[in-house]
Amino acid sequence: METTSFPKDKIKILLLENIHIAAIKQFEEQGFQVESISSSLSEDKIIEKIKDVHVLGLRSKTKVTEKILSEAKRLLAIGCFCIGTDQVDLIEAEKRGVPVFNSPFCNSRSVAELIICEIITLSRKLGDRSTEMHNKTWRKESANCHEIRGKTLGIIGYGHIGSQLSVLAEAMGMSVLYYDIARRLPLGNSKMCPDMKTVLENSNFVTLHVPDTKETVGLIGEEEINTMKKGSYLLNASRGKVVQIPHLANALRSGHLAGAAVDVYPEEPSANCKDWECELQKCPNTILTPHIGGSTEEAQEAIGLEVSDLIIQFINSGASAGSVNFPEITLPVSPSTHRILNIHNNKPGVLRDINNILSEFNVSAQVLSTRKQIGYIIADVDSEASKEIKKKISSLPNSIKTRVLY
Repeated sequence: METTSFPKDKIKILLLENIHIAAIKQFEEQGFQVESISSSLSEDKIIEKIKDVHVLGLRSKTKVTEKILSEAKRLLAIGCFCIGTDQVDLIEAEKRGVPVFNSPFCNSRSVAELIICEIITLSRKLGDRSTEMHNKTWRKESANCHEIRGKTLGIIGYGHIGSQLSVLAEAMGMSVLYYDIARRLPLGNSKMCPDMKTVLENSNFVTLHVPDTKETVGLIGEEEINTMKKGSYLLNASRGKVVQIPHLANALRSGHLAGAAVDVYPEEPSANCKDWECELQKCPNTILTPHIGGSTEEAQEAIGLEVSDLIIQFINSGASAGSVNFPEITLPVSPSTHRILNIHNNKPGVLRDINNILSEFNVSAQVLSTRKQIGYIIADVDSEASKEIKKKISSLPNSIKTRVLY
């Protein structure tokens, strides 16, 4: 589908949080209008802008709430230019027929490399030594500084990041233990543990790579930290609410933990600032970074290209592959046809009503898929019939959105 029934130059894309230029270029090459803002916006500011926006792009700081979605009358899709999608009300977006796309894999290498870097930095106390040197203090010592060769890395969450990290850690001479709620194939010589406690008890370094769910909120608290070896290290580059920060701070100050690296926090500012505070500040041998696990040029470019391409495919052909909250279907383009795209409530009788309408016309190809709340159908029909078909399907009581592409 080279063109759409709605002029491409009238499709408006709003990108927040400094989305990579690669995505902007891809959208502009399609003829779309693109507005890019370097920071996230408050709910009220987004509502002001979103009334005539067709695509909203964001990273991890922008929250897309039910209130925002209720004002987004023209919204076709949301792009999360990151791994997670928990910043979007996915259920409400699905209910309103708005697919949400993300990039679950593209920054895996960047995060894994950061963790390896931090393991070495913690083991050698490089952060503290560097701070001392900047403050004019020369203190050369080897006490409690170690090689990582021969040490054990415990990975909680053995998905795309955790498994890739295990390969890098083994290449550095480390042994790897891991725990995941799903059964995962061990890579290399890594060993799966029956529970998280086993990993905590037997690891010199524990790193967390879990999603933001009800089960992972507060996953690492006082009991779990006390289960860890004395003199071990904790690293978190997953989600901010996974670790209970006060208990981590106590363990660092008491010396139970020899160090920590934290990249994510329960509350994070919506933009760069100079007055950020955290209980972990001033804790010994503690690396604090501002949620930069996936912040490399390579990762952000790859994410920008992947998510923008998924959105472009959805706008231009209706293909919804890669969506996290929407029926995933694609259909090869039939020549000399118009394409009907309909999103509807997943209720008994809706498909019958749509097929009754389509049965009056010549249909070259058709595909349907459903989720709990909605159904999504793509049908290629004779060009002269598309206007009438759209009108009839749109008038069905359970129809949410109908588009025509040609």
